[in-house]
Amino acid sequence: MRLRLLRASCLALAGLAAGNLHAQAPAATPAPARAEEDTVNQIMLPDADLDTVLNVYEQLTGRIVIRPQQLTAATYNLRIKQAVTKAEAIIAIETALAVNGIGLSPLGDKFLKVVNIQAVRQEAPELITGSAFVRPATGKAASKMFTLEFARAQEVAPMITGLLNALYGGPVILASANALLITDSISNLQRVETVLQHIDRPNTAGMKPKFYQLKDAKASDLVNKLRGILTGTLQQQIGTATSYSADDRTNQVILVTDPRQHAFFDDLIERLDRRADPNTRNEVIYLKHAKATDVVNVLSRIISGTNTALQRQGAAGPRPAAPAANPSPPAPAAVPAPTIVSASNSQGDGNNEFSSLMTVVNDDRSNAVVVFGTSDDIRLVRALIDKLDIVLPQVRIEVVIAEVTLDDQHTSGISALGLKIEGDKLVGFTGSTVGMAISGGAISRSAAVSGSRDLAAEIALNTTPRSRNNAITTQPVVVTSHGKQAKFFNGETRPVVTGTIQSAAGVSTGLASSSTVTQQQIGTTLTVTPFIGVDGAVQLDLVQTVEDVIGEVLVDQNKQYVIGRRESTNYVSAKSGDIIVISGFRKNASLRSSSRFGPIPILGDLLGARSRGQTVSDLVFFVRPVVLTNTPAIDNADAYRRIDSWPSRDEVKKELDPSYVAPPRSTIDRLLGK
Repeated sequence: MRLRLLRASCLALAGLAAGNLHAQAPAATPAPARAEEDTVNQIMLPDADLDTVLNVYEQLTGRIVIRPQQLTAATYNLRIKQAVTKAEAIIAIETALAVNGIGLSPLGDKFLKVVNIQAVRQEAPELITGSAFVRPATGKAASKMFTLEFARAQEVAPMITGLLNALYGGPVILASANALLITDSISNLQRVETVLQHIDRPNTAGMKPKFYQLKDAKASDLVNKLRGILTGTLQQQIGTATSYSADDRTNQVILVTDPRQHAFFDDLIERLDRRADPNTRNEVIYLKHAKATDVVNVLSRIISGTNTALQRQGAAGPRPAAPAANPSPPAPAAVPAPTIVSASNSQGDGNNEFSSLMTVVNDDRSNAVVVFGTSDDIRLVRALIDKLDIVLPQVRIEVVIAEVTLDDQHTSGISALGLKIEGDKLVGFTGSTVGMAISGGAISRSAAVSGSRDLAAEIALNTTPRSRNNAITTQPVVVTSHGKQAKFFNGETRPVVTGTIQSAAGVSTGLASSSTVTQQQIGTTLTVTPFIGVDGAVQLDLVQTVEDVIGEVLVDQNKQYVIGRRESTNYVSAKSGDIIVISGFRKNASLRSSSRFGPIPILGDLLGARSRGQTVSDLVFFVRPVVLTNTPAIDNADAYRRIDSWPSRDEVKKELDPSYVAPPRSTIDRLLGK
């Protein structure tokens, strides 16, 4: 093997000697063949190693090649059988070295360094300062600085990266100088220079402006529409140099583009410059049953929640697909799909989502909802209002508050009225329906009365024994809707001093004082909030508060009341007509009795005894909810029966119903004066 390489080297050197090429010339600018001594008859390097090739290169260039310690083991087959010039022979050897991954880095005018082709950029290769075409097209590595005048280096670099040899590391972007430093073969640098001559041109080359005077549309609105239309691949087709802007002062659209695209913009702007009715409108929706404020609050939460969900969905985007186990080669580029506008911004028909223009405002004066938005927005809001503007279930709540005096035989107001709890039922009523009883915090099912008579009559007729010490303090009746609070109060108001101001009234009179007084309610309060179920059941949120004066104190010489307060909260369920009984609120009272002469000593004792004692009374609440059917004849039947017992029943019914005709009075009614 060594004999063959030695023979190849000797043949090459013999050919060089025969060509008489010992005269030195710069490697970068080989002189053209001018005489016979600049001609190499042939170069025969069959299966030569790197050292042999470099020896031949030294003879051709007259330079000393500095070799690395470890040379590559590749072999070179270079056979030039015809006569070539010395410069052509150098080009052939430099190209052969580059093809096999060997680069040459000059060290002054006398030395050359052999490096790996991947590191040639870091080893200071030859730097071409002028045009690359002054060098012969060879595979020798060199560097050149390309300074751009019009194009941006950051935008050009990705375009030419595919033209370069990846082993040299690609272009280096010098942003501050708007230049590219490229290391590659001289032949490749010449190709890059040609490409940049076509790219580095002013963007306005061949561009002409055109002015469109609009008739109906507003210039800024039309330009916004153009920007929404000309996106994606369409924008790439018309070119990034194309620009269009609005001049609202003259209502013109200013277009700068290639004249060949004028016809496209002429047709597009002509079709957009049309008079059109506004896509949005407003409407006033009058409510029949609901309150405008409540309806607008619900609509606002729905609109806000819908828009938030759409924004969250748009920000999340489609979930990327999992990579395949065996990825297939990339498919050819498909035609881009049309852009789908979100329903929150679309204006078409049949959308089921609100647009971003949607606005709702309540007008409490007319109890109406004012809607501003697209036709779809108004359609959706009207559909929602039709479902919300309904008559809520109503309930009539009858309350009887009885004060029952307890004695030694009865420990609660329920037992004093002749009622008692057996197991889980309250018995003592003559009716057969089921009610609720709450005593001392315990809740149990009870047998109660749910007749057509008023609640006070039910209690008076059906509780035994009836004692004169028991008194009904109040029996209010109210009608309220689902979820609306009803409040009952029975008591008094007393003045309470909240502040005192003293001022100098005079020398003789001294200080004068004036007090600020407020009225404080003291009594029994029952708050009921009903929740009506679809099956007619009623859930009642009951809050009972009992306040009474238990003493007096002096505060800054002002008499103030000491008020005892007891409160309980219950949440019970009952059927329509059930009676709910609540007891357990007790209060103590001191009693004194004597004869008419009782205050006179000795005489009062002789004529009558004096007595002192304590009485305990229990407040018993009777509550009966009755769900109304929204039918006057049925819901007002009990009230009509009460009216029938009045002497002025005909006059009252005539006021309620103008078409009412009083029946003829019977003889008995005339005798009784009815």
